[in-house]
Amino acid sequence: MGGSIVLRETDRLEITSLVDNYIDLTSMDSSAMVQRALPIRGMKIKGNILAEHGFSALVRIEAEGEVHLLLFDFGYSEAALPYNLERLGVDLEGLEAAVLSHGHRDHTGAFHPVMERIARKPLPLYLHPDAFLERRYLRYGEVKIFFPELTREEMEGAGAEVRESPGPTLLAGETALFLGEIPRVTDFEKGMPNAFYLEGDEERWDPVRDDTSLAFLVKGKGLVVLSGCAHSGIVNTVRYAQRLTGVDRVHAVMGGFHLSGPAFAQAIPETIAELGRIDPDYVIPAHCTGHRATVEMEKAFPGKFILNMSGTRIVFAGG
Repeated sequence: MGGSIVLRETDRLEITSLVDNYIDLTSMDSSAMVQRALPIRGMKIKGNILAEHGFSALVRIEAEGEVHLLLFDFGYSEAALPYNLERLGVDLEGLEAAVLSHGHRDHTGAFHPVMERIARKPLPLYLHPDAFLERRYLRYGEVKIFFPELTREEMEGAGAEVRESPGPTLLAGETALFLGEIPRVTDFEKGMPNAFYLEGDEERWDPVRDDTSLAFLVKGKGLVVLSGCAHSGIVNTVRYAQRLTGVDRVHAVMGGFHLSGPAFAQAIPETIAELGRIDPDYVIPAHCTGHRATVEMEKAFPGKFILNMSGTRIVFAGG
């Protein structure tokens, strides 16, 4: 498979889920690869780790002696991400850029309180231009529920250096690939049927063109694809990362796969079948994947499935 983008290999990739939908503080299943958060300070049970319907991850990359640190998304509420940063002892010193997977509230919620904690300003913030699409809403019958808007001016005022990128862009010393707008190729990944926006007075279906993901290349192991919600379809997302980089081998697929709820139930079997054909070493559903799809993936990928949680650090070591 030929590709036009040369993605540098990483020697070690760590993805810490600062916010996710699920937490179990008594799982006791940590390993060298999967490290669970514990509410312990000074050998005392103290504090907690919060979960919510949102996603945020800290990405640490080691490559040829270099270290790169990226923040991917900001969770749903203003409270959970700052709280978990404190409880996990995460220092954002050295953060070189942030990435927004798309402009929905469950990925932008703690933008302001987190920016207040970041010393480096302006901080580069990569996103698709449609993250600023106005008057977006979900429609349930005749009821319209609008998304709160986050403007470029607001982000820049908080200290972000907004870098709009509709196409693929290399970050972090060319060790991370921002995919940009993802082509919709499969016939079963149809997007959100109840998502719309207003263009003037006209209602338009919202394909969530701003949905994007990050890809990394772990030395000797293959691609790691990290999604926020995968409104483009997680299969479309992985296939696009393969096509851009020319790398067939996939080490891990991680993040929100947006298969929750009745509107997406029909896509679960086909998604699992296609992931099986891609044959990643690990499948790590998170956030909006949904209970049913997550359970089915655990059954379908024995030995490959990893249950994600708020506070979990997953280490992908090159070999």
